[in-house]
Amino acid sequence: MRAMKDFTVSYEGLKLGKHEFEFEITNKFFEELEYSLIEEGEVHVTLLLEKRETMMVADISFVGWVKKPCDRCNEPVKVNVKSLSQLIFKFDIGESEDENLIILPPSEYQLHLAPIFYELMVVALPLRSVHPEDECNEEMLDLLEEYSGYSEEDPDEEDDDDDDIDPRWEALKKLN
Repeated sequence: MRAMKDFTVSYEGLKLGKHEFEFEITNKFFEELEYSLIEEGEVHVTLLLEKRETMMVADISFVGWVKKPCDRCNEPVKVNVKSLSQLIFKFDIGESEDENLIILPPSEYQLHLAPIFYELMVVALPLRSVHPEDECNEEMLDLLEEYSGYSEEDPDEEDDDDDDIDPRWEALKKLN
């Protein structure tokens, strides 16, 4: 848990105004997370925190790379990540339904940024992460084809067997 403590910012003693913090996320960060989608990586995070009377505005930017399982063959694939996000931390009691607004109770005096950084990285990942052409694990692709019927050669082809069409659909097609 030592790595997670490195991602804590104490705001109690900060003066009003802007403050900049920098963090380096390495493999140790991802190792300490249970059930992480990301296996390893190197990400540089810049946090620009503006403290105001009743809230703080955080501009969080990060750039780097992470490794996660390939969506096709499940082998690790390196994915570049880059993101810019803004979060608002409000000093109040209660809960927020806004995903960009985090309520900080009066008893709190520091920001625990590790879960926030992880969530922002996961959201910044592309919807589908796969190896470049011909770099996937061939053995895994063969197993996928064998057990699922999925074939890389014809992913867009559809079975045009007119024998299996429900007669009700045929009647609907004639309406056009």
